[in-house]
Order: sequence, then structure tokens, then C-alpha cells
Amino acid sequence: MIQPMNFRTPTDQDIHTAFEQGEAAVRDVVYALATQIEALVQHVTKQGEALQALPARLAQDSRHSSTPPSSDGYRKVKRTESLRKSGEKPNGGQPGHEGHTLSASDAPDCIEMHGVEQCARCQASLMGIEVAGYEERQVFDIPALRIAVTAHRAEITVCPACGHPSTGPLPDAVTHALHYGPTVAPWASSCTNYHHIPVERTTEIFDDLVRHRVSDATVLKASEHLDTCIAPATEAVQEQWRASEVLHVDESGVRVEGKLYWLHVASTDTLTHYEVHAKRGHEAIEAAGILGAFRGTAVHAHWTPSFHYTGCAHALCHAPHLRELQCIHKQYQQPWANDMAELRCERKAAVDKPPAPAVS
Repeated sequence: MIQPMNFRTPTDQDIHTAFEQGEAAVRDVVYALATQIEALVQHVTKQGEALQALPARLAQDSRHSSTPPSSDGYRKVKRTESLRKSGEKPNGGQPGHEGHTLSASDAPDCIEMHGVEQCARCQASLMGIEVAGYEERQVFDIPALRIAVTAHRAEITVCPACGHPSTGPLPDAVTHALHYGPTVAPWASSCTNYHHIPVERTTEIFDDLVRHRVSDATVLKASEHLDTCIAPATEAVQEQWRASEVLHVDESGVRVEGKLYWLHVASTDTLTHYEVHAKRGHEAIEAAGILGAFRGTAVHAHWTPSFHYTGCAHALCHAPHLRELQCIHKQYQQPWANDMAELRCERKAAVDKPPAPAVS
């Protein structure tokens, strides 16, 4: 913030007194005025720079800059502007995309035979005639699901010698008179954690699919110890991305119980690690253990706390640069920004282009 300046402008009396005192006094007054004028020029210049930067800062939002959507506040901001030019990619599946067309099964679960009783041409009976071949068509469908209830009954037998009743042993997993088996909890936790389906809708899915509606408490309990169950897989993922050559890190605002939290992401081309934290900066990165042990190249969106980690190299994301250049072009009408954006896209396309096959 630029602080206001306090000046004392020489009065007519000061100037009259200076003339009476001689040339030296007049020179001092002129020098004081020149000093004040120079200071005023510098002050006005700073104010002009601040005023010029203010509209650009106010105009920035998550559409065309690297600022997060949470910084937009309560303004109604349109979705992020696409940086992709029309016609860059054709519609439909892209080259290299693996299709999912149905393939015939070599071992179908069920075979239904459809015999022929008479000739389609002359209506002669074909009963008992040897089959010459088959025309096979396969139908892929989901069988009807129903929750299965297994009643474990332990026999109680009274000893004829001493009259003592003995009870047969039950399986170790059968611990209560009524409880769910080992498959229900994975279903519930997969719906709420992996597919992000609300609890109430998860209970409705159970009702629709297996004709049995579980309680909200059952769905919530299914996730209580999920972090412990997946701990070995989580550690394996962390070890692999710490040893990778390139790691992409980013953070995005999410709502947790109505409050703003941050989802921190670390990913390679095959692995992704998520961490939810109340903070966005250095404290959260430390808690997630994302960059502390990494020694490769970290690719991020120029987030300042990421540069605190000097044990790894740093590379900056392509998309944030394009958004910043887009903002410069729109706000300041600078044509070079578009030229730079096109150059960056050309260089990226050249890097992404697959190498030509080796000539034998």
C-alpha cells in the first residue's frame, strides 16, 4: 500500500524573506521546491503503477489464470475457458485409445441348445438326425442378484454318560447372532469412497440390486478402518512415485463438512496418491510427504511452497502458462502473448509426437 506524503509548500512570506536574506536563501528555497517536485513525481509514478495493476488483479479469476476456483469468492464465474483450439482433435476415440468391443468367450458360463425339428424347406422331420454343426451367438448379461442369508447352526448334543450338553464349533468369522458377511463392507466403501456416492443413495443401490436395504450406520462403519486395510497398497504406491523420474503435484479446493479443504495430488503416468488437508501450503505438503523424499523432477503450477524443496528439480505446468498469457493478451492487449502461447503449443506438440519407427 502506498502511504500518503506530507509536504510543506513555501508560502509567499517564505519567498519574500528569502529575497531579503540574499541569493543563498533564494537558492535554498528553489532547491527545496525541486526536491519536493522530484519526490512528488516518484510518488505519482508509484500510484500510477498500482492503479494500473489493480484492474488486472481484480479481473483475474480461475478461468484465465493460475488462481484456484476458491479464490473467486461468491462471484458467479463461468467455467474455465478451454485452451484447446477448435479442430485440434477429431471427435470420438483418439489414436492409441484401447477399445472395449465385446469379444466371444471361449468358456461361456451357460450353454443353451436350440434344436431343429423339421426342415425349413420341405417340412420333413429332422428328429434323430445327426447335427451337422452349430451357429453360436453369445449374450452377455448380469444375473439377478439377491443377498444370500446363510444360517450357521451349531449342534447341541447331551452326553449320555455325564449329561453335559456340548455345542459344535462355529466358524471364527461368525461372531454375532446377526451380522453382515465380508462382501457387504467392500461394496459400501467402494460406493462412498471410490465412486463418491452419498450414503443414502448407497443404501438405495443395495435395495435396488440385492433387494436388501442396509442402514446408514452400516455404510458409514464400512469406511472406519478403510485406511488401515489399504495401508500396504498406499505405502507401495508412495514408494514407487518417490522413485520415479517425474512426479506431477497439484492441489485443488474441496468441501469437507461445508468447509474449504485441499486435495493434494501426486501422480505419475500410472500411479496417483491423494491427501486431503485443511491447508494448501507447506504444512500440508509436509503432512502428505509428497516432495520431501523425492529426488526427480517435480512438475507443478508454480506454487511457491513447492520451491522450498531443493532436493528435486522443478518444472512448470504448460496450462497455467497458457492461462497467464491469455490474461496478458486480454487485459493489456499485448499481441506477443498470443505468439508466445502458439510457440509453446507447437513445442509441446513436437515433444508429444511419437518417435518415427526405426528404419531397418
